[in-house]
Amino acid sequence: MDIKAYEEQFEGEPAVWLKAGRFEAAVLPGTGGNLIAFRDTENGYRFLREPGEDGIEAFKQSPGVYGIPVLFPPNRYADGKFPWNGQVYQLPINEEATGNHIHGFLHTAVWQVEDFGSSKNESYVTVAIKVDENHPSYEYFPHKYIVKLRYGLSEAGLSQQLLIHNDGDEVMPCLLAFHTAVNAPFAQESAASDYRVKVTIGERWELNERMLPTGNYQPLQPEEIELREEGVNPFFAPMDNHYTAVPQNGRNRMELTDMNLGVTLVYDVGTSYKQWMIWNNGAKEGFFCPEPQVNLVNAPNVDLPGDEIGLFSLKPGEYWEETARFYIKE
Repeated sequence: MDIKAYEEQFEGEPAVWLKAGRFEAAVLPGTGGNLIAFRDTENGYRFLREPGEDGIEAFKQSPGVYGIPVLFPPNRYADGKFPWNGQVYQLPINEEATGNHIHGFLHTAVWQVEDFGSSKNESYVTVAIKVDENHPSYEYFPHKYIVKLRYGLSEAGLSQQLLIHNDGDEVMPCLLAFHTAVNAPFAQESAASDYRVKVTIGERWELNERMLPTGNYQPLQPEEIELREEGVNPFFAPMDNHYTAVPQNGRNRMELTDMNLGVTLVYDVGTSYKQWMIWNNGAKEGFFCPEPQVNLVNAPNVDLPGDEIGLFSLKPGEYWEETARFYIKE
């Protein structure tokens, strides 16, 4: 099996490519450490939304809706205000329609390639970002920390290892999500109508007109019960919905099945992700985002127990780690 890791451009951008047999993947360190492509080259499957006819400039304008962007802190915060440890941080308001801050700082930042290479069984790359008082985001989120992302590619698919280290001397909140953009269809010969998605959701959070949780739940619609149980078409209705994550059979995951080909893409995320956000671009066929999220949207502003809403901290010197994997069932 051909296994290698190498530097080569992706649509004119510096990238690290991974190859392992029929699979290949590409990471863009210069734009958020985004894993922009994961493909099965034998079957012509492209599992993640890549910059296509829109080109790389469209990706740079909206890096949150391609590949696997890192959101830190993720999703929306009311008025950009972030109460923490007796202080209130003011994040930039970058969603004018709601008056909120959205999606944090890391998915647009420059990351560094720490290491890449291959072994007998796997090709891999590690990218990292170090935030301190010299980083532009420190002004808004005054913590020193290091985030490392390791991707490995093998016959078992694509593995992801995330590590966050509190590198400062203050307790910091650990809030994170991936705005993973999955193609439906991922096979050229199939249509979006051939696809069924299943996600380990629990309750649906009620969101107000500013897309912020009220603290209450809403009853699931029949299609959302199908989403949790046997699967439903990803575009059955416009979705910008927030759910609790409830593992099934010990796993927290999204399964996307091409009913035409009998092929399932499994996105198995760790059980540290207590929430799912599911967004399907107004039910426009082509791609949707099953987003594993550590914390409830706007969590620091919500008066609910931290363990319930995924609001937890890292003390100075502490690490937090979680893994995920994409693999194929045929």
